[in-house]
Amino acid sequence: MKEFNAFLRKEFLHIFRDRRTLLVLIGLPTMLIVLFGFAISTEIRNVNVGFCAPDGDMTALRLMDKIDRSRYFTYVASYQSEEDIDLAMKRGEIDVALMFGEGFSSGLCSPDGSQASVIADATNPNNASMEVMYLSSIISGYFSEEFSAEMSGQTAGGLVPNMRMLYNPQLRSSYNFVPGIMGLILMLICSLMTSVSIVREKETGSMEVLLVSPVKPINIVLAKMIPYLVISSAVLVIILLLTIFVLKVPVAGSFFWMILVSLIYIILSLGLGLFVSTVVKTQIIATLICGMIFLVPVMMFSGMLYPIESMPVPLQWFAQIIPAKWYIEATRKIMIEGVSVRYVSTEILILAGMAAVVFAAAVIKFKDRLE
Repeated sequence: MKEFNAFLRKEFLHIFRDRRTLLVLIGLPTMLIVLFGFAISTEIRNVNVGFCAPDGDMTALRLMDKIDRSRYFTYVASYQSEEDIDLAMKRGEIDVALMFGEGFSSGLCSPDGSQASVIADATNPNNASMEVMYLSSIISGYFSEEFSAEMSGQTAGGLVPNMRMLYNPQLRSSYNFVPGIMGLILMLICSLMTSVSIVREKETGSMEVLLVSPVKPINIVLAKMIPYLVISSAVLVIILLLTIFVLKVPVAGSFFWMILVSLIYIILSLGLGLFVSTVVKTQIIATLICGMIFLVPVMMFSGMLYPIESMPVPLQWFAQIIPAKWYIEATRKIMIEGVSVRYVSTEILILAGMAAVVFAAAVIKFKDRLE
């Protein structure tokens, strides 16, 4: 334990002596979290949609069938009430729902008209606005095709749409990009920091000293990781402060679970960097792997910029092994939707499992002697 504490202290002193690196570690997250507060519009496809319609209402059933046949929407299930729709959205089953009022068909030609409510999950405001627009367009096209000119005129006046955006009624783009950029920043910063730690020892020749020391390989890996875990936790605090006080994105759910999920993701990212550090032999290669190979999948296949459901099936399968995908999903649910931990238990377990596997691989790969 004494040797481990001495080695850990050495790592802390080595990190804090390099003030320029610390400045980058603090300045880069601040810059990215501010710059990525903008919306990027993308086309959506295969949006999961649910329906709530009166039993036996043929007009509602035909409209539901037309929506399901559209390339933009995929029918998931029918629900009995608005509460069921809300629970389905929290479970991630559907992204948008269409709820018909009682007597929808008969009310179309009545003076009071009929109501059809479009309920969208607005944690992703770009997708939500496009989903509502597409759904409204299909509804308008349906009545234009199915009814005569005279009836269409009556329908146009009789159908009363009622649009609602859940969780993000103002459609603020920062609600979408903050979870995504958090996943990007933490993965990039954490993996970059640890990826050069062991490689630096190899290049400077100090690895020989470490290998003949009484410190076990697992303790060396832990001592390399702990200082960067402390720095990464400080970066997480900075990101959350900027999110809440600058971008005005509140943490609607449990702050404790938000921190816990982030710490699991940080440990996973540090483990990935350590694994890379044990495989490669130069700092340049380690930096390129973490800066390029990790960066592109996080941006393209995590749901940060593009809906995963709109990708080809093989790419959807590939997205399942991207850690940022699960972290971003969990962060959106906790931060924006404010759900309880049972709705993010799958994401937490997957991230924890990935972290255990990656850290074990880094320890196993670490050589207790020079090759």
